[in-house]
Amino acid sequence: MRVPDLFRKLEGAQTIKSVMALLGVDRKKAIYFIHRLRVNGYVRSNRGSDQARVYYISFTNRLEGVSYYDVINENSPVKIAPIDVQNVYGKRPSFEEVLVFAIKTRSLRIILASLGLFRKIEDWQALYRLSKKNGVERQVGALYDLSRRVLRKVRRMPDRFRRFALPKKDYPFAYAVEGLRSSDFKDIEKAWRVFLPFNKADLEAYHDFR
Repeated sequence: MRVPDLFRKLEGAQTIKSVMALLGVDRKKAIYFIHRLRVNGYVRSNRGSDQARVYYISFTNRLEGVSYYDVINENSPVKIAPIDVQNVYGKRPSFEEVLVFAIKTRSLRIILASLGLFRKIEDWQALYRLSKKNGVERQVGALYDLSRRVLRKVRRMPDRFRRFALPKKDYPFAYAVEGLRSSDFKDIEKAWRVFLPFNKADLEAYHDFR
């Protein structure tokens, strides 16, 4: 089978099992076809939450651009395969930039996957500027406190960031994801005046994430 034909059949997120099913081939042949696409630059891959390898097959991979979703998938046990991919060419987007992007999507799964980015945040001043500009500094603060509950090795938020981002007690509540509230993290919601969309059970994928 020619590479262009392989690409048309397999474009998107695949596993070896899905390639076997789509092409009607055995495991050895499926691995060979993925290899052919990788050699031609179409494939990026990561481990899924069940440790199965997920192959992201896209023409934009050949352009050597990096999407926000690539950065999220590289740093999270929760994998996403978005339809609308926004690649950044010429530079790799910063973790701070990607985190704010993820929060602005208001997507439950994208925000869940982005929690792993808090372990990579180093430029808190840049994160504050970006989050303030986009009106999500409270969401950043609340999700940071949540990440500290479920992740190891999350750097401490500077006092300056917390002091400037924390709302006054009479601030109206905001949502991270419209209409969703947590039953388990009421203290974080109260401190930041932000309703969190996750309960403890939603965060199980992070329990063994290192």
